[in-house]
Amino acid sequence: MSIEAELRAEFDYWERTENTTFKVLPYALLGISTVITLFQLIWKVPTHFSVVLGLSAAAALWMLCFRTLHSERRQNRPLMGVYYTGLMLLAACLVAIAPWYGLFTFIGYPQAFQYLKGRRRYAGAAATAMISAAAFMGGVAGINAARMWWAWLAVGLISALLAGALFHFIEMADHRNTKQKQALVELHKANAKLEAALAENASLHAQLMVHAREAGVVDERQRMAREIHDTLAQGLAGILTQLQAAEQILDEPSTLRRHLANATNLARESLVEARRTVHAVEPTVLAEARLPDAIGDVVRRWSEINHIDAVLTTTGGVRPMHTEVEVTLLRTAQEALANVAKHARASRVGLTLSYMEDLVTLDVRDDGVGFDPNAKRVHGSTNGGFGLVGMRQRVQRLAGQLAIESEPGGGTAISAAVPAIPAGGAD
Repeated sequence: MSIEAELRAEFDYWERTENTTFKVLPYALLGISTVITLFQLIWKVPTHFSVVLGLSAAAALWMLCFRTLHSERRQNRPLMGVYYTGLMLLAACLVAIAPWYGLFTFIGYPQAFQYLKGRRRYAGAAATAMISAAAFMGGVAGINAARMWWAWLAVGLISALLAGALFHFIEMADHRNTKQKQALVELHKANAKLEAALAENASLHAQLMVHAREAGVVDERQRMAREIHDTLAQGLAGILTQLQAAEQILDEPSTLRRHLANATNLARESLVEARRTVHAVEPTVLAEARLPDAIGDVVRRWSEINHIDAVLTTTGGVRPMHTEVEVTLLRTAQEALANVAKHARASRVGLTLSYMEDLVTLDVRDDGVGFDPNAKRVHGSTNGGFGLVGMRQRVQRLAGQLAIESEPGGGTAISAAVPAIPAGGAD
């Protein structure tokens, strides 16, 4: 059970106990006072017994009608003021005849606190104190016999002052209890809102997990598609190109062997890259060399196979970059060169790898036939330009930018810029 529930249960318990006690106590005190008066009759103590019984019955009926049978009347403050005044008059009459009814008079204190407000509450306490003082002095007969009116007044005033002070402290305690109840209600509302918020957060978390899982699946599919395109597809395209070239020169054994050797090497490299792609590790050339050397090796081999002049220029302070950065730039270089070989019909290609403070850029320029960047198909490619799409996805995945400038007959320039994330900086 929570602390809030325990406090509420404790408040409810004491409130029920208090209500039950205040319901029963007036009748109990009235009954005890009446029984003691009966014993006085047995002991031959002179008393107006019939008057006492009549006043006792009247007091019981008065309380029964105003409090017990019609509990809704308790909220009517003017009516309860009339009830309290009548109850004190009956108590005063009973005490005047039979002092033992001072026990019954005690109910004036809790009922004044219950049914009266403000100064009326203290007036009720003072009236109860004066009546109780008369009972203490032996009633009207005792006061007259001993000529102790001054003593009754003194005792009554002292009792009234003490009752007033006690009422003040009780009011403070009641005010504090009211505030505590309000605080509990507010706490309950806050806890309810918190539980609702937690439930909503749990639902949102579950949705985020589902979306993250779906995004992860999509991202992995895109990664595999890019890797397959950049390794297997390019490798197979290169092999096909070499085999087609070999078919044209079957009568030249030396050239034929060179094309077949190129095809074999491409097949081996593609197989290695395919295995590394499955295991999501960096390309072989990056595992064995730094990025400028890896791109330079790719450029050299591509130039040898395709018989196109290609030059790599490196500027800035060369430094190790995060694996994703280096893989993205390497694959961009491979895809750009593959597009040149397939579509550009260029005679020269220039690559520039630039290390800046916040960025690393790769520019690839050729003097080929160019193309319309806004066309749906790139250079007549049957794959719908997936290579350029894959390059853009790779670069944007690192919050980078890919720019393509080309026009028919004017060559092509591709520029990829990615953040210069140092090795180990975003692991």
